[in-house]
Order: sequence, then C-alpha cells, then structure tokens
Amino acid sequence: MDKTILVTGAAGFLGSHICKELLNRKYEVLGVDNLLGGDKENIPFLDNFYKADCSDFQRMLRITQGIDVLFHCAATAHEGLSVFSPYTITQNNIMATVGVATAAIQNKVKRIIYCSSMARYGDQQSPFTEDMPTKPVDPYGISKVAGEEILKTLCKVHGVELVIAVPHNIIGPKQKYDDPFRNAVSIFINRMLQGKPPIIYGDGMQTRCFSYVDDCLSSLIKMVDDPLVVGQVINIGPDEEFVTIKEVAETCANLTGFNGDFVYVPDRPQEVKHATCSSDKARKLLGYKTMTNTKEGIRKTYEYIKEHGPRAFQYHLDIEIINDKTPSTWTKKLI
Repeated sequence: MDKTILVTGAAGFLGSHICKELLNRKYEVLGVDNLLGGDKENIPFLDNFYKADCSDFQRMLRITQGIDVLFHCAATAHEGLSVFSPYTITQNNIMATVGVATAAIQNKVKRIIYCSSMARYGDQQSPFTEDMPTKPVDPYGISKVAGEEILKTLCKVHGVELVIAVPHNIIGPKQKYDDPFRNAVSIFINRMLQGKPPIIYGDGMQTRCFSYVDDCLSSLIKMVDDPLVVGQVINIGPDEEFVTIKEVAETCANLTGFNGDFVYVPDRPQEVKHATCSSDKARKLLGYKTMTNTKEGIRKTYEYIKEHGPRAFQYHLDIEIINDKTPSTWTKKLI
C-alpha cells in the first residue's frame, strides 16, 4: 500500500490491534501514545512509535508530517469516571483531538478516521442507529461528540475527508485489565482469578452488546480507502446478542471457577441502563459480520488475562469530585 497512516492511542487496546492489522496489509504505520492507558508491550512490532501527547500541537506538527490518513483512537475512555473527573477526561479527549487533527490538517492529511463512542447516543431507545441525534449524558460522551463536531467543521473548511466510527464495548486480548474505572469484563475476570467476587453496580440488568476485537478490525481498516464511507457515522460491533451485566459476570464465574456470591453496590450516576447499537449500516457499507459470540469473546479475554496473570488494580487517575455520590468502590479502592 502507498498510504502512510498515523494511529493515535497506538499502544492501547484498540489502537495496537489496528496498527498490527494495517502493517499486515502493508501500509506504512506510525504510532503515537502518551502511555496513560496504553502499554508499549502491546506493540513490539511497531518500529515507528512516538511517546507523545496528542494535545502537544508542536510535537504533533512534527509527527504528522507526510501522513495520508490519521486514525484517531486516543482517548481517556472512562465514561463513568467522567462524572467525577470531568477535567481530566475532557481535557485529554477534546484537546487531544484538536491538537493532532489541527497538526494533521496543517500537514495536508487526506482523511481522518475518528473513533467516537456509543456514549454519543446517551439514554435513548436502543438499539441506537446513526440517524439518531447525539444526546450524551456524561462528560465523556459530551467530549466525544465535541470532537466529532470540531472535526466536521475543520474537515469541511479545509477539504479533508472525515469518517466517524462508533465501536462499542470491545473486548479481547491486550485490553487493560488492571484499571478499576472501566472494562467490566476484564475487571470481573481479574478479580475472580484472585478469588474475589465481581462487584456489580445496580441490579446488573443493564443490557449491552460486547464486540470481540477481531470482528471489528476488518470494518475499521476498510475505512482507510473506501470512498463510500466519507462523511458517514458508522456503528461497529454486534447487534444480534444483547446480554446483561449480571450474565456477563456469570459467564466470567464459569470460566474462572469462581463460585461465591456476587457483590452489588449502588448504581453509578448517569449510567445508561440499556445501550446497544444497530449494525445495519456497517453490514451494508463495510460488510461487517459477527464471527465471535459474546461467550467466546469473553473466553478469549479470559485466556489472555490468565496467561499474563492477575494484577493489582492501579488507581492511575485522580478523582476530582468526591462526595456522597462518588462510588465508594473508587474512593475506598475496593476493586
């Protein structure tokens, strides 16, 4: 391939998989990550890697020279935490998007692929479709929508192609599993491998669809070249199998051999009860297919965590607002 692609968040879960797949398809790939949520061990195959923050405009000006496509995956993707750490989450998401996109546009990038979030839809009737208005209910979702709107304006004015991808609830190998603030499947497995019960917020009847990472990659990679996706918002992930968080915990318990009682704690503020997406548009435009069902995706995630060994949870982000609404699981480091 003759395109040079910069992947932000390259050392993170999704970004590292995208980098590897792009390299497999013979693109020239550069990666950037500030390593706040990523791990350089995820990308031993990537020679052109820069440890840098996407909000550092001058650094991004240098890194984005000569790139054809910007694949912007970098984000502090902590939806629940964003209600209690809004400064960190919005600063990292909005300014990172502005910094790297502005630099890339200055350097004449041809296409930007922006990884948004299902949080853009908020608490509407599910399954969510791309023609729904954006109605985020937390600072994380607001920051992702802000990124979308800024990019729409900049790309329209400066003649850059824009694609907005909406992957949702991706699981699989390389997912960070020692983060107490996000990734329910990995948190459950990591705790159970240590003989600890899963901690479930609310009644556990929240419904989600979980996407196995390999199933999402082909659709995401097609966004690099496909002319039909320009200007589109496209949900990426399964819509055939809705599952409750309690059912996810039960599957994790079966895999790990945990047979104790589950622990239930109060709901997290602003958590959407039912959040699933339609993938009809991805099937039509990108040929999306679900190849891995939820239980198999959880099993593969379990095998990765078991192989690498359980880890103590790292409270690596500060909680900025602490009051009676802040989950005690975080303030008392119970996870």
